[in-house]
Amino acid sequence: MVRFNEDNEIIREDSYRGIIAGVQRREDIETSMDELEALCEADGIQVVGRLVQPLERPNSATLIGKGKVEELAGLCVSMEVDTVVFNEELSGIQIRNLEEALGVRVIDRTILILDIFADRAISKEGKLQVELAQLKYRMPRLTGFGRSLSRLGGGIGTRGPGEKKLETDRRHIARRIDDIREELAKAGKSRQTQKSGRVKAGLPVVCLAGYTNAGKSAIMNRLIDMLDSDNGTGASDAAGGAEEAAGGRKVKSQDMLFATLDTAHRRLSLGKGMDFILIDTVGFVSGLPHDLVEAFKSTLEEVKDADVIIHVVDNSREDKEFQTEVASRVIRQLGADGVPQIFVYNKMDLAPEKPLITAGTETVFISARTGDGMEELTAAIRNALFGGMVKASLLIPYDKGNIVSYLCENGQIDNMDYKPEGTLLTGSFKEEDLGRYREYGIIQND
Repeated sequence: MVRFNEDNEIIREDSYRGIIAGVQRREDIETSMDELEALCEADGIQVVGRLVQPLERPNSATLIGKGKVEELAGLCVSMEVDTVVFNEELSGIQIRNLEEALGVRVIDRTILILDIFADRAISKEGKLQVELAQLKYRMPRLTGFGRSLSRLGGGIGTRGPGEKKLETDRRHIARRIDDIREELAKAGKSRQTQKSGRVKAGLPVVCLAGYTNAGKSAIMNRLIDMLDSDNGTGASDAAGGAEEAAGGRKVKSQDMLFATLDTAHRRLSLGKGMDFILIDTVGFVSGLPHDLVEAFKSTLEEVKDADVIIHVVDNSREDKEFQTEVASRVIRQLGADGVPQIFVYNKMDLAPEKPLITAGTETVFISARTGDGMEELTAAIRNALFGGMVKASLLIPYDKGNIVSYLCENGQIDNMDYKPEGTLLTGSFKEEDLGRYREYGIIQND
């Protein structure tokens, strides 16, 4: 758990006891409150109680009504809590008023998620992205933070400047935001260079996406075990700086929300001429802060640029339909809804009953923990990426050795003969490669 100091730097904190609170309008927020509790636990807050108020029009001063504020204050005393976490975003004034009434630190869902991201980011770019989102959240709330938090003097997002420092801090934060954006722009150029290299090499991209803790990293590690193409040659691409486990190329995988944040890239192989890049992205969650999505947009755009998206769903969750829709909505927001998707229902060992699926949807049922279904997943990836390969023979002149090398690298060569006119390659090739080298006399095979 972390907080800001007076210089807007992040400081670690010990764990807390807390109550979660929310406002229920017309929709049922039970699922959202359960998720908020899981987020609290992921950030070291022990949730000992919850309060929900049905309310059509939230109170502009305190979000919940006056009577509920008094009830909540009593719960804070009787349960000996030091933190109240609200399920929706609060204004700086609401935070100030609630803290004065409750006598404990008050944070909202956005602060909580930003706090988790700040704690889990590993790479320099990931840390900058989180800091940018934190500062953009903090800027309009300086007034509320300043009055309430100088009194409390500690906690997640609660160490704020005094009123006399507001303008100074606004200028400081604005300058820091500009500096971060400049650094992120440089990182973006580096990532584009890496992407250009992959495109030039003709390597297709498969992107793991889905709700947080659905098992994306565990699936990536299974695929690395099965398809690793590194062989000690340095083919591994650790772009994004994700922490690697003892397995060398594996990524961190834990049963918790947002266990990994940084994008990880690995080059894998389904066989000769069938190499591809597998990307593990940050997980999604309902109510993901807008500023956080914007800050991570450059790395999340890996999803949009993929050739295939593996949409991972946790089949053991009762609310898996809700989580699937949230993830699908984020994918649409990123402009990636046109990318072919393979829906992968994970954790079948915990919940073996298969859900109803939409007709025509490419679906695979697996357990990344036991390995069941992984062969079916690799077959689905192979079909999605290389199912369009065509059997043919190409006669390449001897002075075009670079073309022979390229086709050997990117095609599946069954036979190679040396004819007087050149090298005769027989095998399966990508349709676009056959179109590109049609002048060298393609002999279509059955």
